[in-house]
Amino acid sequence: MEQQQVKQRIEEIIDDNLIGILSTVENNKPYARYMTFLNKEMTLYTPTSKKTYKTDEIEKNSNVHVLLGYQGEGFGDEYVEVTGKAVIRDDQELIDSLWFDDMNNWFEGKNDPNLVFIEVKPESVRLMNGRGEEPQSLDL
Repeated sequence: MEQQQVKQRIEEIIDDNLIGILSTVENNKPYARYMTFLNKEMTLYTPTSKKTYKTDEIEKNSNVHVLLGYQGEGFGDEYVEVTGKAVIRDDQELIDSLWFDDMNNWFEGKNDPNLVFIEVKPESVRLMNGRGEEPQSLDL
C-alpha cells in the first residue's frame, strides 16, 4: 500500500472512531482508559479534567499509546496504533476550537477551569489488521 493510501485509511479510521484507548505510564506500569479523540492534521486531542491521574502521569512521563478503530468484527477489523508524546494544553483558543456540546456532560462549559486537552503528537502511526496484510507504517 502506498503512503498516500495508508494516510487516507488512517485518517478515515481516526475520524470515524472518536472513542479510543489512551495508555500512559506510572511507576513503570501501563494504565489505559477510554477517551474521546479529535484529530487535527494527525495530532490527536482528548478532553479531560486537570484533576485526573492521567494528567499527573503525562506530566511525569509524556510517552503515550493510543488505539482507535477495531469494531469487534474479527479478522480484518482495522485499527490505528499511535505512539507519541503528550502535553497538557489549557489555552482557551484551543479549547474554543475543539469544544463540542456533548462535553457539557463532563464540564461546566468551555470556560470550566478544570477543562484541559491532552495533545498527542505522533512519533509513529501504524495501520493494523488489514485482512491478512502486514501492519502499514505511516511516514511522518
